[in-house]
Amino acid sequence: MADRGASALSLPQDWPAHPDPILALNRMGSFDWDLDAGLFHMDAQAFEVFDLLPEEYDGRPETLAVRVPPPEAARLDAVVSRAIKDGSENYGAYFRIRCRDGTSRWTHTQGYIRRDDSGRPRRVVGIVRDATEELADSEARSHRAAQTEAFRQQTGVVQVISAALAHARTIQDVIDVLKDTHGVRHLGAASLVMGLVEAGRIRLVAEGPVGSFVPGTRVTRIDEPYPMSEVVRTLSPRFIESPEEFAEGYPILWPHLHDLHITSAAYLPLIAQARPIGAMGLLYDDRRGFSAEERAVLVALGSSIAQSLMRARLYEQEKDLAQGLQQAMLPRTIPRVRGADIAVRYRSAALGRDIGGDWYDVIPLPGGRVGAVIGDVQGHDTHAAAVMGQLRIVLRAYAAEGHTPATVMARASVFLHELDTDRFATCLYAQADLATGVVQMVRAGHIDPLVRRNDGTCDRVPVEGGLPLGLSAEFGRLEYPVSTLELDPGHTLLLCTDGLVEQPGTDLDESLRGLATLIGNGPDEVRDLADRLIRLAEEQGGDDDVALLLLRRRAPEAARACGRLRQHVAPGDAKGLSQARHMIRAAVRAWGARDRADEIELVADELITNALMHTDGSAIVTLRALDGSDRRLRIEVEDSSSALPRRREAGEQGVSGRGLLLVDRLADVWGVEARGGGKAVWCEFRMP
Repeated sequence: MADRGASALSLPQDWPAHPDPILALNRMGSFDWDLDAGLFHMDAQAFEVFDLLPEEYDGRPETLAVRVPPPEAARLDAVVSRAIKDGSENYGAYFRIRCRDGTSRWTHTQGYIRRDDSGRPRRVVGIVRDATEELADSEARSHRAAQTEAFRQQTGVVQVISAALAHARTIQDVIDVLKDTHGVRHLGAASLVMGLVEAGRIRLVAEGPVGSFVPGTRVTRIDEPYPMSEVVRTLSPRFIESPEEFAEGYPILWPHLHDLHITSAAYLPLIAQARPIGAMGLLYDDRRGFSAEERAVLVALGSSIAQSLMRARLYEQEKDLAQGLQQAMLPRTIPRVRGADIAVRYRSAALGRDIGGDWYDVIPLPGGRVGAVIGDVQGHDTHAAAVMGQLRIVLRAYAAEGHTPATVMARASVFLHELDTDRFATCLYAQADLATGVVQMVRAGHIDPLVRRNDGTCDRVPVEGGLPLGLSAEFGRLEYPVSTLELDPGHTLLLCTDGLVEQPGTDLDESLRGLATLIGNGPDEVRDLADRLIRLAEEQGGDDDVALLLLRRRAPEAARACGRLRQHVAPGDAKGLSQARHMIRAAVRAWGARDRADEIELVADELITNALMHTDGSAIVTLRALDGSDRRLRIEVEDSSSALPRRREAGEQGVSGRGLLLVDRLADVWGVEARGGGKAVWCEFRMP
């Protein structure tokens, strides 16, 4: 124990050694890098490692470029930057320097990153040392490092491409991802080709760069001696590792690729659901051979592309089916309506495959009237489109039967409620009398219409509304209030679905004001205006369908009402009947039809008498003079019976049965219209 104590007391005075001599003895230099000031201080041993004299260095890291070649500097900067950004405390890297005599040698650096309390890097302190002996096989190590880095980059690119393909909806989207500059190009390929299997052939759908495909290979058979045909037949990838192998294996194809300086290629089968749907080829001009890791990465890439193509193909098939169903449910043509210019447009959602239940319809009605419908069934799928088609048909039928707008909407709601579906629908129905310009509107949970006037102003028209179709029947609230609007000649009525105005984060009222401004500044012609509005919807790229209907009342070139009289006649009301006859007699003379007065009075009296005798209710007599290219007088007698009048022979002694025969002989034209729960028998007489 005493000896040990004495030995301890005999230690040298410079023990333990200072760090600087320790570093120097191990041929290590130290540095202190101030990141804020941009100064890089080195000790004497560090100068020896970099083969620099102190007077040749100004304290800035950029000056070390005289010894560190640009590629090595870039790689070293990447290592340091990555460590700083990801919050690491230290880093290490090997790099080569160019010595004073022109030779190269390996150097190793180790750095520690000092940060302040906020985590911001301030200084880097570390060492540099000569690693030539350690890395005697530097070329081999460099090659392996390059391969590792290339593999890492390829793996990263595959991940990026796979992420992009997840958003591809169509086959063209998949092609665009592959041809993007951030896509396959980063795998190092000089060009690519891709083909899809169709009816026993491979059709080329993509090549890059443009025009680099081989003539005669746009469409090839699967049994032809081409690499894409081979991988489709065998379901196995084909890796061609040299020009010699390419020339020997594919003598027909190789002469066309010789000028492209291709050195290797990878052809991958695109397999989905255990069957080939296509093939892809990557051609390289700067490499030979593929490592096992690289082959695995490319096979994984081919699998990801195949799955994306299969999804895209199914998506396009579903989209075609959905669009076909949608178009079949919408009116094939819009009827020409006398006295109005009408334009309709439909745009499917930007999301593509899903279709909605948006629809429009134009329904010609008797007496110069027209019905305009816009609606939207809840949901975006084929079921919504199917419900829309049924709802459109029944709503059209109710309107054609002559029901009032409120009754049309109530019956449509009951129909939807009784349908085997959980969907509801919003709707707006406008019934316009183009002769008078009176528009009656009913709204079921839909957005309000807009009207553009002749002076270019455009305003939203508030329409008192009820519950959406289906819901109003479910909750027993089938009363739909009717709002009335006068549409002057030249005015345009706009009905649209909410896809035209609703945008995420935007108030509906503000959107409607913006739409009104756009309409006010738009063209007068309804088709041009409709085109402008649908282009707006396409530019916005919303996720909802858009349907719109524009109705512009023309100036009264054709028949217009220049007078209208109405009289109510109750059963057994002799005074009311007398007043109706007096009204007809006075109007006929006042309107210049004195020459046909007897005929008109006789026919009107016959229609009123038939209504009172053959129904249980009263009769409503309406008399109108229509002024146009041929002036006409129209008589309408309404009753509450849905039974249609029948023409029959009265016989020689018969008293009844001559009424309709008389009407047919004396009137120029006559007919019957359904009016809600009853009907109206009408006739017209031409006047001088």
